[in-house]
Order: sequence, then C-alpha cells, then structure tokens
Amino acid sequence: MAGDYIITGGRPLNGTVRVPAAKNSVLPLLAASLLCSGPVRLCGVPELADVAESLALLRSAGCTAERQGADVRVDGVPGSGTLAAGPAGRMRASILFCAPLLARLGRAQTVLPGGCRIGARPIDLHLAGLVQMGACPQLEGERLLLTAPAGRHGADITLRFPSVGATETLLLAAALAQGETTLRGAAREPEIEDLAAFLNRCGGRVQGAGTGTVRVQGVRRLHGCSFAPLPDRVTAATFACACAAAGGRVELAGCAPRLYAPVLEILEQMGCGVVRRSDAAVITRFGRLYGPGRVFTGAYPALATDAAPLLAAVLLCAEGPGSIEDVIFERRFGCAAGFAALGSRVRVEGRTLYAEPGGTLQGTVLEAPDLRGGAALMIAALAAQGSSRITHTEFIDRGYADFAQKLTALGGQIARETPRGADCPKKRTSKT
Repeated sequence: MAGDYIITGGRPLNGTVRVPAAKNSVLPLLAASLLCSGPVRLCGVPELADVAESLALLRSAGCTAERQGADVRVDGVPGSGTLAAGPAGRMRASILFCAPLLARLGRAQTVLPGGCRIGARPIDLHLAGLVQMGACPQLEGERLLLTAPAGRHGADITLRFPSVGATETLLLAAALAQGETTLRGAAREPEIEDLAAFLNRCGGRVQGAGTGTVRVQGVRRLHGCSFAPLPDRVTAATFACACAAAGGRVELAGCAPRLYAPVLEILEQMGCGVVRRSDAAVITRFGRLYGPGRVFTGAYPALATDAAPLLAAVLLCAEGPGSIEDVIFERRFGCAAGFAALGSRVRVEGRTLYAEPGGTLQGTVLEAPDLRGGAALMIAALAAQGSSRITHTEFIDRGYADFAQKLTALGGQIARETPRGADCPKKRTSKT
C-alpha cells in the first residue's frame, strides 16, 4: 500500500520536467496488443499502477507481458477469454480488453470495471455498439460475458455522446470485424488518433480518427510493431498548474502545447506567463493571480475534465472569484473538502466548484479522493503555508510516475513515508 505524502508548502518551483507517455493512450494500446499476431513494443511507458494492472490483465489472458527497461513488450496469442477479476475490478480501462478478446477468441468475460469515484461511468455505449456489430452481452450481477455466436461484422453506429472509452472499444472491435464500420459522433481526443495510428501501423485500415466520423475497414490479421505513445497532456497540465499555484518558472518539455491549450489559455488569463514552442511550454508566475470567471469543461478540444480539479487548485490562490463546471462527471470535485480543510473559501453546487478570495491556505491532513483530485490536493499543499499530509496516495500512483521526485527536483519539499506495517522501519526521504 502506498505511503503518505508529507508536503511543506510555500516554495516556488523552478526547472524543467520532461512529460512522459500518456496513461490514457498507453492503456488502450495495451488492450489493442491483444489483436496482434506478433510482438508489440510500446516505448517509454511510465511505471504507473494502472499500467501494472493492465499487464496483469494481459497475463491473465495468456499473453507474455513484461517490462524491458523503459519499454513494455507484449507477445503471444491469448488463450483465455476470462480477465482476472482483481485488476479488472480496480481499473476503469479494463473494459477495453473485452473487444479484442471477443475478436480473437469469440468470448470475453470480466467483472464490471472500477476506477475513480467521480460519478456514474456506465458502459452502455460500449455494449450498444458491440451489439450492433454482432455481440451478445450477458450481465449477471457484477459479471459481464460477451459472445458473438453469428460472428462479428461492421455496422453504422452513432454515439449519442462522444465517449472516449466507447470510441476506443468500437475501434478495437472493428479492426478485425468483417466489412466496414462507420462510427459517427466519435470522440476527437488525441488519444483516439494515437490508437488509430497504432492500428494502422499494425496493418489496420482506420480513417478519420480525430474527427467526429471514423471509418474502419476490417482486416483479417494485424501484425505487431514498435510504437511510441503520445505525451501525457494531463501530466503537462498538472505541472503547469503546480507552477501557477506555487509560483516560479517551469519548462514542460516533450509535449506540444496545443494538446492542453485550454489550460494554458486559462492560466494566461489568471496572470501567468506562457511561452509556447513546438514541443514545449514555459510557465511563469511571479506576481498576482486573478480569478478567471466562469470556466467549463467539455469534449476535446475544450477543457478536459481531468484538468478541472487541477485548475480548481490554482483558483484557491487567486485574488478574484472563479468557478469551474464539469459537464462530464457529476462528482468531479471530491477534492473540495480538502480545499476547505486547507482554509480556502470554496463550495460545490451540483457540478460546479466556486472559489472566493480571502482564504489563507494552511497545511493540514488531507485525503486523496481520486486520481486527479489527489493531484489537485498536492498542488494546493504546495501553495499552502506549513506542512500537509496526504493519505490514500494509491489513487495518485495510478496516473503519475515519480510525481514527488519530479516536484522535489523543481524545488518542492516533499517526503513520502514508508507504509505502516511494512517490514522495514518507517522512514522518510526528502530534499533539503
């Protein structure tokens, strides 16, 4: 179990961070490797808890899935259509592994996926599209069984909402299906384009990824390849917001600013300096922060829902009011209780978080409610006076590799305690 973070705030951040490969791209790419009849190598994959769970799912299906240095290699034909219940139940992205297993084995069985507690995350769009392509889902309690007695075929599918997960599931299902699939109302996120590029590199025929209409001509076989996932725009946004809250100058290298443009634009409105380069951005904040007014999330290219709590942490440091409404998830701001415990003047009404000036951030004990909410509490703790302890850090580990070490290298003062009950004595590591 992960140890608590101990953060001493009030120190500006200065330096350079290289943005790693995107978790939200790596996970569907690992699922897509099940479709391939040859080895797949994903380059520069960060060591995240969700990646480890995905490798466990691949091994439970009968594949060889292992780390080789900074890369991940997947090989072997899946021999089992049943995903391990533990990893599947702990990770939302486990649903993505079902369509490839159905394609290769004609059967996929899993438990309903878990993940962060940020609101309803139904899989009805996934299942409705799969049914149109010939799948027969059977849901018994927490158990989901997918079969395709008459085979799988292309279909003309219209999503009522541009769901990223459903778009990925249906791309994976269509890659080896008979005939052509047209997916209308598709999600346009960069991670969708990355998945399509991978499938095409392996011999697939996907057109239109990154637009609202994607067409897939099914092929009989996909081969393996070596592929470098795109950089993590949410991680880039996290460090940008950390610099805005704590102050200082941080360069985010290896990630095109266009991938998280809404975050950078809002930080500029609040008084930060932003210098954009082709594959990097420099964030500076040496003066006051101003309230941004009303901010809304939305489907790409609008502000990403994952960035909402991160920006909310910056709002706590502003001299004017601001609000963020998340139109995707109804419980996105589970971090608000932690913000209030730090001394900020925040409230949540429905899907909107409101922040008023006048609060003084003082360190305290905080509980990470979910992945991005936990990162938001770390950002707020960096801006607070005194020391904060953040518990339930296993949520943060799902999406950030070496998070504390990278913040420490920028000048933050962060220690991580050895979990209680561990075999070795409790100790701390920190930078002085």
